[in-house]
Amino acid sequence: MGEDITDNLLIREASAQGNRVDDKDEDLPLKTRVWNESKKLWVVAGPAIFTRVSTFGTNIVSQAFIGHIGSTELAAFSLVFTVLVRFANGLLTDKAIHIFPSSVIEPFFD
Repeated sequence: MGEDITDNLLIREASAQGNRVDDKDEDLPLKTRVWNESKKLWVVAGPAIFTRVSTFGTNIVSQAFIGHIGSTELAAFSLVFTVLVRFANGLLTDKAIHIFPSSVIEPFFD
């Protein structure tokens, strides 16, 4: 599996017609091709999913413990956590807008 991680998803091959995408798995059945792409996708998406779930779990556990202290403390924690998460997501969105070309980002903000 380690070798699959470093493989390019699209392989460019110079030909007489110019650059075209060479699908080396073109002769494989659809089920096998979908499985191979799914494995590569989970390598990329797995850590992002784990991060979202662990952040949500940490928030729930923290709220449960702070809720035992008092309602004022729980309200303060909820406000602070919400502001921090929104701020962090804003920074990530700002970075994504500057990293990706505008043609990729524009459909999401129309």
